[in-house]
Amino acid sequence: MNARAYTPPLGKDSTADYDRAIRLWTRETLWRRAMLEELAARPGETILDVGCGTGSFAVMLKASQPAVRVIGIDPDEEALTIARAKADVAVLNVEWEQGFARDLGVRSADAIVSSLMFHQVPMTEKRAGLSAMFAAVRPGGRIVIADYGRQKGLMRVLFRLTIQRLDGVADTQPNADGILPELVKAAGFRKVRDVARFDTVTGTIGLIVASRPD
Repeated sequence: MNARAYTPPLGKDSTADYDRAIRLWTRETLWRRAMLEELAARPGETILDVGCGTGSFAVMLKASQPAVRVIGIDPDEEALTIARAKADVAVLNVEWEQGFARDLGVRSADAIVSSLMFHQVPMTEKRAGLSAMFAAVRPGGRIVIADYGRQKGLMRVLFRLTIQRLDGVADTQPNADGILPELVKAAGFRKVRDVARFDTVTGTIGLIVASRPD
């Protein structure tokens, strides 16, 4: 794996505290359930979780649909160690790989998911990651992305005080300005929809779904 610099899951704070922070600060159960519903995984499918972090959604997905092949990909080894432990405790067969979104390579998947990753990477990596996801998902396949989107009013203030304090301004501001759906379209995806928004004490998390043309 390229030793490219990246922002750890909880930014400046410890990755060991990530799960507790996400649970307390982001209404995690609501948007993860919405991701699961929009994904509508079917038996036999291969699904990539890009930027899987500590594996919460990958484990949730595998538990809900055991006949799906789930592959979690993340550059952070500490996060992957936590993810592996979660899957082991739940006795679930999830595959874990260390890598960046742009490095999906020759992988092929029926669907790709990503949560709370794109706001942490530079614009070049946002574009490269989405292009790699487009190349990896099969024609007719779909993506589901949960991440911080356009911030308005109080949400913009809360986002500045929490997420931008942890992850910096340069990488997060494009998300706050609402760039993500445009980048998804630019990568080649169609039927791009912003299907839900969840206001939290850290700002607004949006849910984007899109598909690759047949």
